[in-house]
Amino acid sequence: MPTNTPVNNSANANSLMQQAAQSIINGSTGNPSMDVGTLVKTLVNAKTAGRAATLAASQATGSTRISAFGALSSALGALQAGLTSLTNGGLQSTFNAVASGKGLTATAGAGAGAVAGTYTIGVTQIATAQALSSAGFNGTKALGTGTLTLSLGSQSFKVEVGSTNNTLSGIAAAINAASNNPGISATVINGTDGAHLVLASSKTGATNAISVAVGNVANDNGLSSLGVTSTADTAGGASKIESANSAAAWRQSAVAQDAKFTINGIASTSASNAVSGVLTGITLNLSAAAVSANDTQTLTVSTDTKSQAATITNFVSLYNTVVKTMGALTSYTEGASAQGALIGDSTLNTIRNSLASSVARGVDSGGTGKGSGHANLLSIGIKLERDGTLSVDSAKLGDTLSANPTAVARLFNPTHGIGTRLTEQITQFTKKNGMIDVRTTALNADLKRITQQQSDLSDYAAQLTRQYQAQFTALNTLMARMNSNSQYLTRLFGGANSSGTLAKR
Repeated sequence: MPTNTPVNNSANANSLMQQAAQSIINGSTGNPSMDVGTLVKTLVNAKTAGRAATLAASQATGSTRISAFGALSSALGALQAGLTSLTNGGLQSTFNAVASGKGLTATAGAGAGAVAGTYTIGVTQIATAQALSSAGFNGTKALGTGTLTLSLGSQSFKVEVGSTNNTLSGIAAAINAASNNPGISATVINGTDGAHLVLASSKTGATNAISVAVGNVANDNGLSSLGVTSTADTAGGASKIESANSAAAWRQSAVAQDAKFTINGIASTSASNAVSGVLTGITLNLSAAAVSANDTQTLTVSTDTKSQAATITNFVSLYNTVVKTMGALTSYTEGASAQGALIGDSTLNTIRNSLASSVARGVDSGGTGKGSGHANLLSIGIKLERDGTLSVDSAKLGDTLSANPTAVARLFNPTHGIGTRLTEQITQFTKKNGMIDVRTTALNADLKRITQQQSDLSDYAAQLTRQYQAQFTALNTLMARMNSNSQYLTRLFGGANSSGTLAKR
């Protein structure tokens, strides 16, 4: 248990008592006034100081223990978070994906089902987003009023063209400001032949083609010429367009098309150049540099042992943080003024023993946690030290991940593996109404009782102060009166060193 040094009031109390006693003596031997304030303070302090110090020490101890459990819970939470990929199969699904050549990169998603292997990739076309340019117009001329219905693939929206926005720049601004615009941007480019309305899609793919329908036209001064219809290629090839007015035709500066490629000779398409779902667990990223009518590239998918080792090493580090935290909370140093806040605490000891048991146990060939088993942390290069921490033999761990990945997978299997075991235990320790919560709830209840006792003690001290103040004030008044009477009698009858008025007659 932590050692707290209560405030020692004995010396001060003795001093005050001496002053109070002297005050009474003075009052009875000629000094007409007694120091009532000092006397009352001394007596009240003598009755309450010891209890106040005890309550303060208990309060400090309780608060320290609650903080200690908070630190332990935080360390356990960090360990549990670090165990995620050791419990969901993510460790076994960590791969590297490397492509040869140019314009092709690949990433492997953890836990996404990738399989180590070599694949031949051929890219004949990348996905592009469509861009259209209108014929040239007088940029300041009013084109008329009406309604534009713009479509991007299967999504459409309307723009009303009125007297305030019927120039080319006004129409472009209205398109960009439309709240339900699915991804068409509009700009005006001024060329030698006039101003051109340029529409561009933010989405790649053959189906994401742009069309513009013009309706309800009035005072037509070119507005109807903004109509254009795009046709998507069902095979993923380049889109085609047809203008409403062939004399003022639109031009397709970039086509809407899918990416086209083969994997091991199997043809496939994608609306995006970030290709996922075609090769399980792998995302291919295509660029124009990858396009070749004849050449292919090689994609190699392999286990990412460095990432796996880093994940396991991180687990060891987080586990050691928990062990060291518990060690600090239960430390004892002879002669020190303060010791560990949770020395001898049964809750902490239960947690420490449970965690140590989990990391010491192995996993048998069936993947369960029975007995010493055929796989344990030591078998992959992780040793349980005498102080309860774990140490990593990085070389042995790396060799095991490369040469015997099955053993590692069994040790950290999602059902009965060490990571799952620890996660389940930590949940029991840190959950609401779990071991730590129950313990801290009890400690908080103790603190609440102590606070009430301190309040009661304060009320008691105030009561005593009022009582003693009244009693000693009355005594002080009486002593002053007696002293006055004594002086009168001395003047009247005389004293040891003087003769009184009556004696002179």
